[in-house]
Amino acid sequence: MDSLNLLLDGFATALTPVNLLYALVGVTLGTLVGVLPGIGPAMTVALLLPITFNVPPASAFIMFAGIYYGGMYGGSTTSILLNTPGESSSMITALEGNKMARRGRAAQALATAAIGSFVAGTIATGLLVVAAPLVVEFAISFGPEDYFALAILAFTAVSSVLSRSVVRGLASLVLGLAIGLVGIDQQTGQARLTLGIPQLLDGIDVVIVAVGLFALGEALYVASRLRHAPPEIVPVGRAWMGRADWRRSWRPWLRGTALGFPFGALPGGGAEIPTFLSYAAEKRLARGTAKEEFGKGAIEGVAGPEAANNASAAGTLVPLLTLGLPTSATAAIMLAAFQQYGLQPGPQLFDHNPALVWGMVASLFIGNTMLLVLNLPLAPVWARVLRIPRPYLYAGIVLFAALGVYALNNSWVDLIVLYLLGLLGFAMRRFGLPVAPAVIGLILGPMAEIQLRRALAIGAGDVSTLVASPVAGVLLVLSALALLTPLLRKLLRKVLAR
Repeated sequence: MDSLNLLLDGFATALTPVNLLYALVGVTLGTLVGVLPGIGPAMTVALLLPITFNVPPASAFIMFAGIYYGGMYGGSTTSILLNTPGESSSMITALEGNKMARRGRAAQALATAAIGSFVAGTIATGLLVVAAPLVVEFAISFGPEDYFALAILAFTAVSSVLSRSVVRGLASLVLGLAIGLVGIDQQTGQARLTLGIPQLLDGIDVVIVAVGLFALGEALYVASRLRHAPPEIVPVGRAWMGRADWRRSWRPWLRGTALGFPFGALPGGGAEIPTFLSYAAEKRLARGTAKEEFGKGAIEGVAGPEAANNASAAGTLVPLLTLGLPTSATAAIMLAAFQQYGLQPGPQLFDHNPALVWGMVASLFIGNTMLLVLNLPLAPVWARVLRIPRPYLYAGIVLFAALGVYALNNSWVDLIVLYLLGLLGFAMRRFGLPVAPAVIGLILGPMAEIQLRRALAIGAGDVSTLVASPVAGVLLVLSALALLTPLLRKLLRKVLAR
């Protein structure tokens, strides 16, 4: 009942005219930028991060929630109409959705994606309301060694799950940890890796890193592989579904939600695994006409994975808000937004800023409804957005990234750092290093360092202090399993191949 009362207070915050306007702007901007090819939710949030710095915190996070959900939905439009998923979790949507579109069923594919996103997002946000207070109660008892172990779990899980290779994932993580060391050591007051530049004494702003690695790095990478032929876009009318489409979609929506939310809440769970599992489940459960259509454009292959994708988005907010633990690239950038306002997600956030937290949660319900109302009639408009020439599109991204970063501190040093990080982001994509571990390493690295020092100080330098707590011990064992599982799989395959 306490959660319900707090949620009602959150609705009182979110339903003010100003915050409703920010929610509408957020879902519209999120969908608009998310629709553009090759731009996923993480890049969308990173690109739009600088525009909220003069906005009150509660309004800013209501807007970010809209951008987050809008970017998730926009990726499905690109996947269906252009066969260009903005992120890996939209690959399955592209697999069946684009084939539906080529069979003249683009409207139905877009409709089941929009309604599935609404259903999954609404149910998953309800689960967030129930789960978050329970996790907060558990997290209050955490000591420094528990938080350090939690950070190690996030590092290993994200490095091993979000990359094709554990080594590449760890290499990306090390880059992020190194960037996080720049600035003044909080305990000794010594300058580290500043190269004698005064502007670097406060460290490199997380926003600059996020925009540089995601937005600028992606723009440079796509530009280097640009083809001058215009993309082939499938024409679409107003999104709608017939009675048979509803009958075939509602079960996949529910199954996708059940798979997506728990995976999103797990460290390193992400949206990729539940979308693939949802697709595999729908393919296995298909009967009759649906079974024959799989691989040729089955509506179940769009409904289930798209619901799983959006449910996992709500799931990632559970560890982010309750533990300050980002489990995806987008969540890492959301954490950067909190830190920009001097806020640290975790148990204390619910006590000290309940209006902000519950207003943001309530706005997820509102944003979901806005997205449904916007996207069903506006599908043809989003299709026209896809016709923007790629050179203009990515030149605009570079320009807005530079303007946003310069507006932070009016510093030319920030611009130089931005372009250097953009080149680093380009090189990481060129050589197959995932970007998410670097951003999570940058954000969680300083926290892990502080908690490690505190734990060792409390234990008088005794390393066994790090495993003295049962919670810390379990988390470190899970970290080792996350790191070793891919290697054990490879060894097992080699043994079986012999």
